[in-house]
Amino acid sequence: MHIGNHYKLSEFLFWTRRDIYRLLIFASIPTILYQCLDWTWLAIPWVPIAMIGTAAAFIIGFKNTQTYNRLWEARQIWGGIVNSSRSWGILVKDFVGNTEQDKSIHQELIYRHIAWLTALRYQLRETRPWENINKIYNLEYRKFYSIPEHHTPFEEALKPYLNEADFQYVWSKKNRATQLISQQSAQLKKLKDSGLIDPLNYVEMENLLVQLYDLQGRCERIKNFPYPRQFASINLYFIRLFTFVVPFGLLQEFNKLGEHMIWLNIPFSVIVNWVFNTMEKIGEATENPFEGNANDVPITTLSRTIEIDLREMLDETDIPQPLAAVNSIQM
Repeated sequence: MHIGNHYKLSEFLFWTRRDIYRLLIFASIPTILYQCLDWTWLAIPWVPIAMIGTAAAFIIGFKNTQTYNRLWEARQIWGGIVNSSRSWGILVKDFVGNTEQDKSIHQELIYRHIAWLTALRYQLRETRPWENINKIYNLEYRKFYSIPEHHTPFEEALKPYLNEADFQYVWSKKNRATQLISQQSAQLKKLKDSGLIDPLNYVEMENLLVQLYDLQGRCERIKNFPYPRQFASINLYFIRLFTFVVPFGLLQEFNKLGEHMIWLNIPFSVIVNWVFNTMEKIGEATENPFEGNANDVPITTLSRTIEIDLREMLDETDIPQPLAAVNSIQM
């Protein structure tokens, strides 16, 4: 997530420079043929092109609205995870036991919750066939930041929060985040049976685990259900068609201005097409809010914030530092 005042124009130009090169070629070829070889038949009336542009603008607006809604829903879900995690911390401290010896149980329950956060964010960072994280322009832009989950192995990140038996059990499962909440529930039942949790408090804590399952499931729904491919495809085709025909439609318009004004067709075609193409790419970059692009929900930063809060509830002193933004981008 970008947290600066705005993206610099140089960043946008770097991100879209390959498109600019392509658009420059598209604009130059018909202009040169029209002017140098007198292929005046290449000119297309502007009216049908304007109609295509109108349709493209509508579909871009629709896509960007829907992809923004996916991003905003994802951010609301993680806001719920932050609040529910803090609630889990105070319930563990106040509802589980009441002696000095119970602190080890508090630590186990809270550390297992941090392990759940770790497992969830690693699972959300896994790539899907429809995601855009590995497209060449996104890979190039990632020189401005890095994705922690791509550098630290999942196993290494999970181990510090679990005992060996729990780790081996969870690691043998496919959906580790789900199994960690299941382990929390199993331990709560044992604590209730041993009298360390009041039955009413036990129900309250179980309800919170159900709430965490709900939040996890909502994350998984966004992660595993892409922006509908039919809308993504038609958006792409409309934009490609529009960017292809614009240079042909502007030939006559600039030719009317004078003998050498036809060459203005090249820069103005590039500008018009760059605007439409960049709007489409922005919508594409917002489709999948957990993949790790610069505009996604900063789940790594939020997880670290939750970890700090929970470990401070345990009165620990060796607490990790908040994650700083790199080039105004939080992960």
